[in-house]
Amino acid sequence: MIIEKVLGNVHELPGGAAETYAGLHQEKVVLPSAQLVKRIQRVTTDHGKELGIRLAAGSGDLRDGDILHVAGSNMIVVSVLPTDVLVVAPRTISEMGVVAHSLGNRHLQAQFFDATSEYGAEVMVCQYDHTVEDYLKHAGVPYGRQERVMPVPFRHAEHSH
Repeated sequence: MIIEKVLGNVHELPGGAAETYAGLHQEKVVLPSAQLVKRIQRVTTDHGKELGIRLAAGSGDLRDGDILHVAGSNMIVVSVLPTDVLVVAPRTISEMGVVAHSLGNRHLQAQFFDATSEYGAEVMVCQYDHTVEDYLKHAGVPYGRQERVMPVPFRHAEHSH
């Protein structure tokens, strides 16, 4: 079976649609975050079913909860593995600027969240890196290491000088 489009996302279904999918069995395609950016790939569900994914150019990245297929009483849904991340919570805008500048020099991808997010604070989240952790310890910047399913995948930072 070839999947050519995402049908929706179980986390964002409107009321009526949520009821339609509520009773269906969820067969899962479990992916690490790095594979969410691939438009063309071969995957296997948790029931051993092989699928091809071939999304059109310009399609958004896959996300946790994306519905790939629905048939009868079964649906196939993307389930993203947690990513090992550092959640950085600077105390001041000045401290944030210094941290962002230092980490930017490493071309490390970061995602930013506000106090209304699941983190409950204004934080910067980046993939775990032992040198970044050492820097944060040395600089005395509050941080924590967590396993998180990220809302969007981290991408490699392309750059040139």
